[in-house]
Amino acid sequence: MKNIKPLHDRIMVERVEQEERTKGGLFLPESAQEKPIIGVVIAVGNGALLEDGKLRPLYVKEGDKVLFAKWGGTEVKLDGKDYLIMKESDVLAIIS
Repeated sequence: MKNIKPLHDRIMVERVEQEERTKGGLFLPESAQEKPIIGVVIAVGNGALLEDGKLRPLYVKEGDKVLFAKWGGTEVKLDGKDYLIMKESDVLAIIS
């Protein structure tokens, strides 16, 4: 992957693919699957710029598994892989 550094309070996330089968073992075609809302943080910006000019460090860090808003982020394709770049505020939770 090319060196990418999100700016300010933005992060870069790679989606975690969901299961292609139901619990009963039925195969789900791609058209019936929803886009996953869980991903792994690949890169983070340097922080949120506050009104006084100071930077607030981000809470999420590279390697965190996160749950994010369904329609959050901007999709980008790099080296044949799909990623999302979103604001940290689009992250709903860090999954441990």
